[in-house]
Amino acid sequence: MSTGPKSRSGRLAGILLLGTALSFPSLAHAQDTQGVPPGDDPSTEDAAVEGAQQVDPTADEPDTQDDAQDADVSIPGGNRVVITGRRTVDLSRDSGQVLSVLTADDIARTGDGDVASALTRVTGLSQVGDGRVFVRGLGDRYSLALLNGLPLPSPEPLSRVVPLDIFPTSVIASTLVQKTYSANFPGEFGGGVINLTTRAVPDESFLAISASGGIDTETNFSNGLTYYGSDWDKFGFDSGNRDIPSNLQAFLDSGERIDNTSIETQEAIAAQLFPTNLVTLQRMDELPANWSFGVTAGTSFEIGGGNYLGVIATANISNSWRNRNVRSQAANTDLTELTDDFTTFITDNNVLVNGMLSFGLDIGEHTIRWTNLYIRDTLKTARLEQGTQFDKGATGFDFQNQNTAWFERQLIDSQLVGEFDFDVIDIDARLGFAQTDREAPFNATFSYTRTNVPDSTPDTVDSIGENFAVYLNRASDTGLTRVSFDDLTEKLWYGGLDTSAPVTDALTLTAGLAFSSTDRVSTRREFLPRAEVSPIELVDPDTGDSYTFTPDPQLIPIVGLRRPGDIINGASLALFDIRLDEASPFPKFDAGLDIFAGYGIATWSPIDTISVEAGVRYETAKQTVELDQSVFNTPITGATSTKLDNDYFLPGATITWSPSDDLQLRVAASKTIARPQFRELVEQTYFDPESNRTYRGNPFLTDSELFNAEARAEYYMAAGDKITLAGFYKKIDNPIEAFITSSAGGGLITSYANAPEAQLYGAELDLQYTIDLFGLGGMFATRQFVLRGNYTYTQSDIGVESGDQTFLPPGGAIDASVVFDDGDRMVGQSDHLANVQLSFEDSESLSQFSVLLAYASERVTSRGFQRPDVIEDPGLTLDFVARQEVALFGSSIDLEFEVRNITGRDNFEYQELGENRIEINSYDKGTRFSLGAKIEF
Repeated sequence: MSTGPKSRSGRLAGILLLGTALSFPSLAHAQDTQGVPPGDDPSTEDAAVEGAQQVDPTADEPDTQDDAQDADVSIPGGNRVVITGRRTVDLSRDSGQVLSVLTADDIARTGDGDVASALTRVTGLSQVGDGRVFVRGLGDRYSLALLNGLPLPSPEPLSRVVPLDIFPTSVIASTLVQKTYSANFPGEFGGGVINLTTRAVPDESFLAISASGGIDTETNFSNGLTYYGSDWDKFGFDSGNRDIPSNLQAFLDSGERIDNTSIETQEAIAAQLFPTNLVTLQRMDELPANWSFGVTAGTSFEIGGGNYLGVIATANISNSWRNRNVRSQAANTDLTELTDDFTTFITDNNVLVNGMLSFGLDIGEHTIRWTNLYIRDTLKTARLEQGTQFDKGATGFDFQNQNTAWFERQLIDSQLVGEFDFDVIDIDARLGFAQTDREAPFNATFSYTRTNVPDSTPDTVDSIGENFAVYLNRASDTGLTRVSFDDLTEKLWYGGLDTSAPVTDALTLTAGLAFSSTDRVSTRREFLPRAEVSPIELVDPDTGDSYTFTPDPQLIPIVGLRRPGDIINGASLALFDIRLDEASPFPKFDAGLDIFAGYGIATWSPIDTISVEAGVRYETAKQTVELDQSVFNTPITGATSTKLDNDYFLPGATITWSPSDDLQLRVAASKTIARPQFRELVEQTYFDPESNRTYRGNPFLTDSELFNAEARAEYYMAAGDKITLAGFYKKIDNPIEAFITSSAGGGLITSYANAPEAQLYGAELDLQYTIDLFGLGGMFATRQFVLRGNYTYTQSDIGVESGDQTFLPPGGAIDASVVFDDGDRMVGQSDHLANVQLSFEDSESLSQFSVLLAYASERVTSRGFQRPDVIEDPGLTLDFVARQEVALFGSSIDLEFEVRNITGRDNFEYQELGENRIEINSYDKGTRFSLGAKIEF
């Protein structure tokens, strides 16, 4: 067992449990044995508080854990408890809530390199996309992430879920997952909470260097698309090429509207909107391999009197490529006739840079943590879309649309946490600030149209209908060229004060206060160039007579723009006056959310076999979204503001009964909420490059209220094996559901609406079973097979009755049955979720080979809005992960080899009605291979 600074100072190596979520009711007053580890001092057993469960050291159950293990967990309402009466402790079994805790030793034993990978071993958790972890299969809305007990904002302000693969496991002391609600956590608690605790003071100085490389069979070493951008793109930073152009910035500063400016001003702006290095698609014959590199270091210093100062720093960078060839279709309401049929070839280059610098101070029983986190996530995307709109003209119009974009997302987070453990009371103080930024400059689209209409004016322009051309004449039946600039900044202050104290041997009380204040400013300016034809003076060479000629702008595209990739320039626009239209009627919004909360929890153990944890949280919140009138010199009208001012009492209780040493029964009930996110409220359009969709908010959304109930039976076997069976139920008033509808400019757009109510219920089966191979001797002397599996069956339905209403902009109230059908299942819910992991592991060193299977049945991603729902079919995926520690040149090197999506399961998202089916966001997915190594000094 490793010893840290606290061990050196004579502190008892114990389990550090924080908060009533981790309270052991019968052990709340365990005694310190003056630094002698349990098992070394025969008086240890006698020192246990009356009622603590004793474990016979001569029992047949293998002692698979150290006599005591540090589980440093930092959460709101924390108190430290030292367990002396048990040689082995299972935190998920002995806590007052349904939870799992991964300690630093747990993670090191399995060799996972990042937190997201480690959490896939926790029952009921699944990784979606790149590092986004969902609890019990519930989506973005119902997942909550904390860092040292404080909110962990996402670097992607359009997503609530934080990509946890940015956290290397070497800087994490523990990871807690709690699936039942307790009042010390925020009231927005749906599926569960994930809390990461950073290491405060490292046990010993270390330096770790890691690197990896990988390929995707659909991407790397194949051809792809890109554009120049800037020299620093490969590192995730822009050199300044994407700064707002000077003429556009001068116009934005003026406060004028674009249609009130002169033609000279508009042409000067337009001349800077399409720089060649930012809008010209280029083909790459061979995309490079994916790679990552990271460095983590830490040390500690004794600063006198057995107190220690620790410093940990980490820096990581990864660069990855991905090709997608997405099929997107649209049809009439019964899907019998296609209206649109498009294929989009997309090449994404994602660069992730992250770093953390933390300082920890151990002063006796007190710990102070100062954690600073930096994340920068950039996406450089190049797209070429080709397809036909069949409802335009007799033969339909063909389109080739090219898009170049840059999405720059950044998070800076600094938090100070003090955990003070006094003899009779524990006090925690937490304060933090975070700022997230999202910029998307020069998101440029050129639309090339081939009308397929026979040329009726051959003397004017040759064969317009047979060639692709850029139309800048605002003809309603041709594509539009545009460029947009998005800028979003969100600032978040948060803090809390918590205290916990024992009242009697059987009763502990905890109370706390918390606040958070969020301000967001979201700006979107989108411009469309428009060509107006000026009269042309012509001179008859024979007579010398002059006359004027005005071409028909509906017939003439921009001269010379016949091929995809051609760029608007002065020569091609010589015959035209170029004006600009602004497509964003509401360019800037201010949003805010202020939350103040207070809570109290009582943990009571009336008898040894029963514990009760009950508490209530009071939250009052004001959430606003308003149009910012400072953009223009004259006011803007037409936008709907949001002003939610609600307060809630949110109770929660869990009763645990242990009828025998092996069996434990729990029942839990609680009331929680889910607030609409800013992105769902702001009446602006934004494009999500991951889902390949355009979204628009609904300012009429209101809070959802949840009633949660669960009953669970847990049976524990030897060596940490267990089987659990649970049933759960949720009733949700005003759940927020996504739906699709037609946009004013054509195509589909996703928005949101409150359904009247919904119910969700199901059952969950978890299993862990170990087969020891120790008896085989030789290389198997420390080996074992471990089977981990879970299965969740879920049913949900939306309730709609006659007279129910929902609210949509701009008009407000409409009949809810227009959007929802009674009995519809909820968005994001799969009937069946299953995860199976079969591992061949070494119990004493890092050597682990795992086969992982994950299955999710079909789920709705958007309501159809008078059309069939949009369905996603994740299906079955198969992965293989191997990790092995090897000795090389006197150092220990951890090798990692992964094969993901072995069967090549593709992405399917579609609408279906009877035998008719159209694809919405379907594409081939490759098999991913990666090989990495980490060496620690």
